[in-house]
Amino acid sequence: MSDESEDSPPVVRSQDRAASGVPAAGWALGDRFSWEEIHQRLLASADEEIDSTLSELFFSGFTAGFAIVLTFIGYTVGTATFPNNRFLAAVLYPIGFMYIILGRYELYTETTLPPVKLVLTRLASLPLLLRMWSVVLLANVIGAAFGAFILANTHVLTQAEMEVGVEFLQHGLELGWWDLFFKALFAGWLVAGVVWLNTAVRDTISRVVITYLVFFTIPVLGLYHVVSSGAEALFVVFLETPSPGVLTLIYEFWLPILLGNTTGGVVLVALASYAQAKTRRYPEIRVLSTREMLFSLKGGRPFETPRPGIQLPENGGGPEEESDTTR
Repeated sequence: MSDESEDSPPVVRSQDRAASGVPAAGWALGDRFSWEEIHQRLLASADEEIDSTLSELFFSGFTAGFAIVLTFIGYTVGTATFPNNRFLAAVLYPIGFMYIILGRYELYTETTLPPVKLVLTRLASLPLLLRMWSVVLLANVIGAAFGAFILANTHVLTQAEMEVGVEFLQHGLELGWWDLFFKALFAGWLVAGVVWLNTAVRDTISRVVITYLVFFTIPVLGLYHVVSSGAEALFVVFLETPSPGVLTLIYEFWLPILLGNTTGGVVLVALASYAQAKTRRYPEIRVLSTREMLFSLKGGRPFETPRPGIQLPENGGGPEEESDTTR
């Protein structure tokens, strides 16, 4: 074999790339992605999410918030049935999250990792990220409130199960602000990790197993998720049982969980993973300037950023796919 052929780059088959240009199969091992390949896939997924319209984000987030009520139902029923066994009590806890993640709905804690990586690689602006977070979080809370209102005013749950739901909130309030924060921090780390792991696998069965096991861990360890905990608090409010005021619930219960989840997802996962990735991952894509990063809503397709693995031709025409010999 000639030296020229030995020095030529390895051929990547076209079927090994998605339409966005990111790897659909690993380069070294077809069924296993490298860190860099997972990073590319995550950025492509984030680009798709952050480019969604406000109405798309809202209704997807609303659906996710309403679906989280399934988790509340499953956990209350499980705890009422197995009050002395936290493992059996948590068996149905992941059900709502599985609907959300496998159905690709927008959940606040799930949106911490991918869009943040877009901002860190200067492919989306900070205001665009904050807009997405705000819309998704608001929609999640409204959806959870809708479901909690139904549960509080119907007989979906038995009286014993309703009492268990009230005890969830009471126990959280007894923990204190900082205990809630750090428990939520680890929950945020787990949820953001689910996003990374699900991006690293290619089949649905693996995603089901990963999602179930990770979210099963949250109640077993006594951790807190901002949307499911919000559903618990709203359930008590709508049930009109004696409880602290709404402002007290927000500051002493919901706020530390929100900040903890966000910190766990952003600092412990997004920043750590970014530190291990190259700063200029895609030199063919123009990154945002500092001014655009701080004061614009640019990013994703509205910014006309080509997908990873797609290059703009020099004549300014439409995007062209990479050569099959380009890795």
